[in-house]
Amino acid sequence: MAKCAMRKMRRKGLASMAVQTVATSDTAKNVDLGPASALSCRECGERFPLGPIFACELCFGPLEIAYDLPEGDPEALRKRIEAGPANIWRYAPLLPVPADVAGKPNLNPGWTKLVQADNLGRELGVEPGKLFVKDDSGNPTHSFKDRVVAQALEAARAFGFTTLSCSSTGNLAGAVGAAAARAGFRSCVFIPHDLEQGKVVMAAVYGGDLVGIEGNYDDVNRFCSELIGDPLGEGWGFVNVNLRPYYAEGSKTLAYEICEQLGWQLPDQLVIPIASGSQLTKIDKGLQELIKLGLVEDKPYKIFGAQAEGCSPVSTAFKAGHDVVRPQKPNTIAKSLAIGNPADGPYVLDIARRTGGAVEDVNDEQVVDAIKLLARTEGIFAETAGGVTVGVTKKLIEAGVLDPALTTVVLNTGDGLKTLDAVAPTTGPTATIRPSLDAFRDAGLAR
Repeated sequence: MAKCAMRKMRRKGLASMAVQTVATSDTAKNVDLGPASALSCRECGERFPLGPIFACELCFGPLEIAYDLPEGDPEALRKRIEAGPANIWRYAPLLPVPADVAGKPNLNPGWTKLVQADNLGRELGVEPGKLFVKDDSGNPTHSFKDRVVAQALEAARAFGFTTLSCSSTGNLAGAVGAAAARAGFRSCVFIPHDLEQGKVVMAAVYGGDLVGIEGNYDDVNRFCSELIGDPLGEGWGFVNVNLRPYYAEGSKTLAYEICEQLGWQLPDQLVIPIASGSQLTKIDKGLQELIKLGLVEDKPYKIFGAQAEGCSPVSTAFKAGHDVVRPQKPNTIAKSLAIGNPADGPYVLDIARRTGGAVEDVNDEQVVDAIKLLARTEGIFAETAGGVTVGVTKKLIEAGVLDPALTTVVLNTGDGLKTLDAVAPTTGPTATIRPSLDAFRDAGLAR
């Protein structure tokens, strides 16, 4: 069976959601969204006017942004970018944002650190100067989700929405709540009922409505798909549903920043966590755009996807040689990656195979060990998703799949303070002593 046909079968369950969304396409309009020119179906190539829709009317395929990218001298564009603000808006000529975004209330995320991780590299057997960690825990709500929400927020303004919403495994809920508070929007976000307490508090503190749904993320997502097609959802911008094409483009800024921070060079290898898979696919899109624009030299690169063993539908499909990703019921401490039916899963498989990469997974014990390893060697406290990427990197090096002599970038997408429960059972004081020098000496710490 053809790959496209197999994917259509996989999306059959999304048909009703797509029809509901397409019903809004009559009101779609050509608004000013910078270089964005249209919405294009990733399956059949059909184009639609820019608007709050995410599914193709013809084949129910996902829509993404098509661009009229800048033309002319790459060096001039490079200088324009470098002269821009130290956040994602330095890349405004390559993003679907209104031309007058500057000055509007926005959290202005991005331009996070690219850490040369030689200490970690020594532990993993990587050559000095070759391993880097892109640490996105430095964003306003301490995860990469601030990037994608910033894009969705500007689209919501353009389309006249008054409420910002999402289904979330945790980080996105906080990012939406914070962005809405800053921009003066109402927010109402939906999460699984059993999220880590740190993420619940961070999502709730911004004052919007936070609704726990009994079930896992896929149950939350199904509920949101019903709400968006109901009059109750009128005027709502769901960042990862009807605003998804714009929202997803925020992940491209990771690719832009990595290359700029490497001196306008492509990395040889990237290790990227997989939840929905959108981040990985958009980073690849961003790299391809930089090549097309002449901002970086065209050369081969490999993309590796990282999943937790307890929710590894894409890794399972990759290892089996399948093109279709079969849903799984999540059971892992890496809850930010616990999406059992990842929307971009098939595209992740395509990219991993096209670039010569792979998709691998690690178990919960390996996730915790990797969190501690990164903290101990580089002073970066990653959440569980970062533990997954570091753990997978270690596993790939040991298996001889990832080349330790090549420039490698590993993504940490969030702050470990959000997932303390994962490491708390095995982390604590080295010793508890009486307040005396003798007690300190007896504890064996005087060395």
